[in-house]
Amino acid sequence: MNATKELHEAGQSLWLDNITRDLVRSGELQRYIEEYAITGLTSNPTIFDKAIGEGAAYDESIRQKTRQGITGERLFFELAIEDLTAATDLFLPIHQSTGGLDGWASLEVSPLLAYDTASTIQEAKDLWARAKRENLFIKIPGTPEGNPAIEESIFAGVPINVTLLFSREQYLASAEAYMRGVERRIAAGLDPVVPSVASIFISRWDVAIKDQVPEALRNRLGIAIAQRSYKAYRELLASERWQKLAAAGAQRQTLLWASTGTKDPNASDVLYIEALAAPETINTIPESTLLAFANHGVVGAMMDPNGGDAERMLAEFTRAGVDIDALALKLQQDGAAAFVKSWHELLRQIEAKAAALNQAV
Repeated sequence: MNATKELHEAGQSLWLDNITRDLVRSGELQRYIEEYAITGLTSNPTIFDKAIGEGAAYDESIRQKTRQGITGERLFFELAIEDLTAATDLFLPIHQSTGGLDGWASLEVSPLLAYDTASTIQEAKDLWARAKRENLFIKIPGTPEGNPAIEESIFAGVPINVTLLFSREQYLASAEAYMRGVERRIAAGLDPVVPSVASIFISRWDVAIKDQVPEALRNRLGIAIAQRSYKAYRELLASERWQKLAAAGAQRQTLLWASTGTKDPNASDVLYIEALAAPETINTIPESTLLAFANHGVVGAMMDPNGGDAERMLAEFTRAGVDIDALALKLQQDGAAAFVKSWHELLRQIEAKAAALNQAV
């Protein structure tokens, strides 16, 4: 049994942090499901920008759709939905066998809406309705403006992947929005099962402070943030409020580790996969990291539900001059800005490719 299957057996779901048309259509994704226990995947504007820019896999679809007058954001979402519905179909047996806890793919609302509550609510509904797949998450950033959209979307029955979370506090705010949405459904006599995951980004913490802390603290902040957040997650699931919702039939909002590829060339290429092993969580893994972990990863002790040495480590970072709360906010704002930049690049690339394809005919 390779390490990915061993980790899956230990209770953690492994999702692929990538999608391309070739990956889905060539049978490679199915191979990852069978050989590496991949049970879902995530996407974002940066991933699609890279996928569409490489090779000719999207050319025919772009050519046909632009001839029909489909351009801009609408064209991108049609391309993305084609890929993601094909992926969700591959994951459907997993989705059904796990009662909807696993077997998902994710599609992000326009990053331009990160601070626009009303438009986010509407786009989440529209995208989910267009895809017509029960195992497709719509990704909404867990910003202060995004949290009301998360609550309303859950109340409306739209499965949500909360993205761009960087701290325990941001996670708990999104969990509160999720629970309010579920509570409102129960009060209205609606089905309480509306799945959700909450995605906490890990490696970006270490990238942000790599030149500000002593060598002994390098590549340790993201893991400490994860440990602190995992403790909060376990406490929430044990809380009286959540137990009441669970008794009414609600499904937990699963904690998901995102941004888990190692950025430091001097660190282990499977650092975050080994450190973030934890039951009833998801780790969404870049393709190269997945293959590395399958090759030489080691599944050790599971994460301590009481947080391990997180608070001691975080105190050391504070003494080293790192303002954890301020950095969490900055990372979320920078993350939203980076997705906006990728979004504009993606739309420019699709427009340029469409023009070139139609001119060549």
